[in-house]
Amino acid sequence: MGGLGSGRRWHVGAKSTTDDFRALDVRRWSREGLLKPGSAFRWSWQIDGETVATINARAESGRVVLNYRHRSYGEEWVHEDYPIALTITDCHIGGVRQWFLCPAHGCGRRVAKLYGGTIFACRQCHRLAYPSQREGYHDRAGRMAERIRAKLDWTPGTANGHGLKPKGMHWRTFDRLVRKHDALDQASWAAFLFKFGEYL
Repeated sequence: MGGLGSGRRWHVGAKSTTDDFRALDVRRWSREGLLKPGSAFRWSWQIDGETVATINARAESGRVVLNYRHRSYGEEWVHEDYPIALTITDCHIGGVRQWFLCPAHGCGRRVAKLYGGTIFACRQCHRLAYPSQREGYHDRAGRMAERIRAKLDWTPGTANGHGLKPKGMHWRTFDRLVRKHDALDQASWAAFLFKFGEYL
């Protein structure tokens, strides 16, 4: 079984982002029917199709119990087996939504995602930033431009220029997205040159 902390800086307080940690998403587990009491399953994380870590879990009434091993920096494997409480809130359009309650000592925040360290805990307990919070303006503008390119089904990379209008998309929508894309691209380059131009 893969270790959750093998080869990474999983300790609390590391200056990391949510992308650096393996996450459990209660919304996905709920959609896949894994949180029905009596369910037992194995959850895995993959990189390029290769499984890099797994945990076992079983759903009980009002909670899910995690069972896994982890280690850091070549230390001995440590076994963990602990419950994470679940709670439910009503949705505005009907139905209910499930949440994890962070199991870290003294926390109990209602969250959709928990991140793996010694234990799975919320973003605040692991002191994690979102990737966008670490970005400079040129990175953020460039990422937003790439998101529009994906929506338009254009080749990634603004250096590749414009593509064609996707079939079925209204011209007004297409023109609006192209204008937004171009403005973000220009802003990204302007911010990049302002920050790094003296080194080019």
